[in-house]
Amino acid sequence: MTLKYGLVENLMTERPDDYMALTYSVAGLDRNAIIDRMLARGTALTKTDILGVLNALEETVSEAVQQGYSINMPLINTSFSISGVFEGPMDNFDGNRHKLNVNITKGVLLREAEKRVKLEKTVASSVSQPQIQEVKDSVSGTVNLRLTSRGVVEVRGYNLKIDGDDPACGLWFEGSDGQQIKAEIIIENKPSKIIAIIPALDAGAYQVKVITQYTGGGTFLKTPKVFLYPRALTVENE
Repeated sequence: MTLKYGLVENLMTERPDDYMALTYSVAGLDRNAIIDRMLARGTALTKTDILGVLNALEETVSEAVQQGYSINMPLINTSFSISGVFEGPMDNFDGNRHKLNVNITKGVLLREAEKRVKLEKTVASSVSQPQIQEVKDSVSGTVNLRLTSRGVVEVRGYNLKIDGDDPACGLWFEGSDGQQIKAEIIIENKPSKIIAIIPALDAGAYQVKVITQYTGGGTFLKTPKVFLYPRALTVENE
């Protein structure tokens, strides 16, 4: 199989001939799908055995991180950082002003895997694939930089209209810790622009995600399309 990509106009630059690539993954694999693929490769372990091992691995890694350990594994590496400003050398960590971040980077296996991905150029979907071009925080007036908890966000792009009966459809804010919070109040919902009330967000880094079944033709896609804006936006609560 190949990873398909298409080119769309890049509205983030002033040059008329600048284009950006959109990738289309073959499919999303959850834990059960990964286990099924492991079994298909051939193993003496049962599905229950594998599930038990994965649970133990996830719980052990989570516990180790909570204890302050960095994780160095073939798939991922983790490190810590603290965001926020300290007022002089005698200042201490304050949860109201500072945020501890767990950073995740690619391990050696993923770095090798990305070198071996086969790419295939295709025509970019202008109908079903949502595309976020910019995210404006109306409170701070910044673009692609900040989000204000409980403020107003303006998301611009293509095919963004949130439509469909799948409960996953909506405007989401995905934290660096994996937490996903949905915007409950949508003020304006158009293919080119979504204006919404930002939900209560803790300080940290977030990415904006649109999930929709919108096609523009009056019918819903069977499977919702997902676009995760690659830029990380910062919430800095007072």
